[in-house]
Amino acid sequence: MNEISPRLANLRKFGCRPAEIRAGQPMLSVVRGFLARQAPARLIRTSIDPAPLMLGNDVLGDCTSAGIGNHARATAALNRFQVDVTTAQAEAFYSLSTGYVPGDPRTDNGGIEVDVLTTAQRSGYAVTNQTLFPIWGSADPGDENGLRNIIADLSAVYLGVRLARADMWQDETGALAPVWDTDTPAGHGDPTPGSAGGHCLLGWDYTGTDDTDLVTLLTWGAKQRATWRWLRSRIMEAHGLAWRQLMPATRDIWQALIAANDAYLRGAA
Repeated sequence: MNEISPRLANLRKFGCRPAEIRAGQPMLSVVRGFLARQAPARLIRTSIDPAPLMLGNDVLGDCTSAGIGNHARATAALNRFQVDVTTAQAEAFYSLSTGYVPGDPRTDNGGIEVDVLTTAQRSGYAVTNQTLFPIWGSADPGDENGLRNIIADLSAVYLGVRLARADMWQDETGALAPVWDTDTPAGHGDPTPGSAGGHCLLGWDYTGTDDTDLVTLLTWGAKQRATWRWLRSRIMEAHGLAWRQLMPATRDIWQALIAANDAYLRGAA
């Protein structure tokens, strides 16, 4: 066993820069009662495969782009179809949203989630055979009931977290710990949140609401389980995305959120 062996260290990259707030950015609180209503006590989706993909996040710090592509795939999976997203498409959006220049590692500096979401909102996220345009809104990252409502109603919550070196401990095969928790055994590295770096990932489902109940995260092309207390210790931002092109016509896309997105784009122009 080892902390992060040189041979395996390049299997996973980060790329979420510190959370920032933009004037007028959309907030999910404009949707009356959405975050405040009681979320489901548990949400189990083991029968549904969100089919997360790596999308270049083993080579580049494009987790903010990969997170959007995988959110579209998770939304499609819940509606019994799938969206084809290629690594090249995810990397192209990473370039568009952050200024990354392909082939120039000096420009591979990750992304600020709100700015990446703004780019997707304004310019779209190109996938195979179509370009998808999300609307989005931010939530208080400390509102766990709100996070659960986002997962339940918007397929997944788009998160920014501060990973610790201890979270990245892996065995000889490159596998991470089966469950991320705050009681990492000694010898697994620095447990300080942020000591490894910032990362964008998705919250997909959860077994309950207690500290030690598990949240399923979608990251690096796989499912990673974590306790709620781990997420509470690592989270720095949370956002909900809605896809009018992927959700059923009967799904309420909330006119208040659409209006907030439109107002934000006008102000950010």
